[in-house]
Amino acid sequence: MYIPEAVIPAVLRAARVNRPYLTSEGAAQEVRKQVLSPASHQPPKRLRPDVAVSVRRHGRTPMYAVAPTGSKPEGQVIYVHGGGWVHEISPFHWTLIAQIAAEANTTVTVPIYELLPHGDATSTNEFMVRLFEAVNNTEDDVRLAGDSAGGQIALAAALTLRDRGHAHIRTVLISPVLDLTMSNPDIPHVQPNDPWLGVDGIRAVAEQWAGDLPVTDPRVSPLMGDLHGLGPMLLLTGSHDILNPDARLLASKARAAGVDVTLLERRGAVHVFALLPSRAGSAARDRIVSALRA
Repeated sequence: MYIPEAVIPAVLRAARVNRPYLTSEGAAQEVRKQVLSPASHQPPKRLRPDVAVSVRRHGRTPMYAVAPTGSKPEGQVIYVHGGGWVHEISPFHWTLIAQIAAEANTTVTVPIYELLPHGDATSTNEFMVRLFEAVNNTEDDVRLAGDSAGGQIALAAALTLRDRGHAHIRTVLISPVLDLTMSNPDIPHVQPNDPWLGVDGIRAVAEQWAGDLPVTDPRVSPLMGDLHGLGPMLLLTGSHDILNPDARLLASKARAAGVDVTLLERRGAVHVFALLPSRAGSAARDRIVSALRA
C-alpha cells in the first residue's frame, strides 16, 4: 500500500520531524534524548521471507549481514544508514536493505556505527576503511551505499579508500549530506519547501561530528574532495530537500572528474524519498537494486 506522494510533506510537518534540525538548541536536545533513550538497532522480526539475517561484531561494533536464501549471493554491499549521526537505523532502512539483498542477489553488510556523542567523522572513516578492506579480502566486488548521513559516511570512505589504492568503487547515495558547512547559496531557496531538515540544526550536529577535523575536510564534507578515481555513482535526490543543491553540485563535479554519474532527481520529492512507501519511492528502490547488482 502506497502513501500518495502529495500528502507526505503535510504528514512530516504534522509529525514535526524537522524539530531537531531547526535550531542548534533543538539539535543538542535531540542528541541528549537519544543518549538517554537509545533506539534498538535490531532488524524487524518480520523481514521478507527470502532473506536471512546474521550478526557478528567488528571490534565493538555490531555488524549485520542480510543475504538471499534461495541462491548464492554475488559480491557484497556495505550499506550505511542515515539518521543525522544521531538516530539509529530504522525499519525503512531494513526494508530497503532486505530488498537489495534479495533482488540484487548480494550480501548486504550493515554496520551499526557509533552515533553522537560517541562517534565522529575520523573514527567512523577509519572504521569504514577497515571494514571495506576486511570484506574486500573475501569478495571481488564490494559496493558502498548510504542515505543522508550514511551517504556522507559512504562517500567519504570511498574517497579515503581511493587514496589507499581501491579505485573505482561503485556507490549509491540517497539524499546524501555532502557539505556540512551548508553554505550553498541555493539552500535558502529550498528551505521553505523542506518539511524535514533545517540548516541551523545540521550545522550544530556537523560541528560535533567533525570533531578535531575542519568541517571542510573531505572526511567530513566529501563534496570538498577530489572525486577522480571513483566508480559508477547513482545519486538520488528530491527538489524539496535542502541537500538537493549540493547533490546537483556533486553530480556536476563528479562528471568533470570523469566519474560515471546517474543523477535521479525527483521534482517535489522530500529528503530520502527513496525510503518512503510511495510509488516514487518504490520506483527509486528498483533503480537502487539495479545499480547494486554485482
